[in-house]
Amino acid sequence: MARFAANLTYLFTEMPMLQRFAAAKRAGFRGVEILFPYDLAVKELSQAAQAAGVEFVLMNTPPPNWAGGPRGFAAEPGNESRFRGDFDRALRFGRALGVKHLHVMAGKAQGGLARRTFVENLKWTCARDARTSLTIEPMNRNDMPGYFLDSFELAAEILDEVGAPNLGLQFDVYHAQMIHRDALTVWQRHAPRVRHIQISDWPSRHEPRQGDIDFAELFHAIDAAGYRGWVSAEYTPRSSTEAGLRWLRLA
Repeated sequence: MARFAANLTYLFTEMPMLQRFAAAKRAGFRGVEILFPYDLAVKELSQAAQAAGVEFVLMNTPPPNWAGGPRGFAAEPGNESRFRGDFDRALRFGRALGVKHLHVMAGKAQGGLARRTFVENLKWTCARDARTSLTIEPMNRNDMPGYFLDSFELAAEILDEVGAPNLGLQFDVYHAQMIHRDALTVWQRHAPRVRHIQISDWPSRHEPRQGDIDFAELFHAIDAAGYRGWVSAEYTPRSSTEAGLRWLRLA
């Protein structure tokens, strides 16, 4: 069975960040992720996770030094030095927290040069620390206009080209449905590459419910594929977080 994690950037926002770890554990989550945790002290984050008894599953990289700028630029030609410097700082941050996966964001770029830049940066990151698990995530262009990695087919090609054992696919159900209109088929096609899953309803991006995506069928397919990684709840609750957790008790 897959293990469920709570994305604390989106869930339990009724309380301060450091209190969300314990709230997630009480709700039944065994892990947590935070998209960009860099504005909090590593020691405080680590203590909150340990006190709650949850694993720190994933964070995005880079920044930390984006300071309100673009969130990710691994595919942007000319930004190689900035990307690599920020990646090293994010890597140290993630190591200190014991983070399971680091998500390398491609950024906004297009064309063959952007692809070559992305591949070379990924090869560099994978060689930087072969023990660290890295992911790449396709994102739809409605929510992320101009984002380079905009399809799962492209992601599969990139993964094959990089060819590193510590790099895998981040499967976001919402983006899969948004891009290809059939998240289940996308899962079945790319399941062997997946090392982290994020879920939300579509097109609302709220908590899962029996609607446009058949989550019962999807969860069955995930189990049938032998996936034993994390499934992270990354959505905006319709009301309070607690009020929308019925899906977790039924999963």
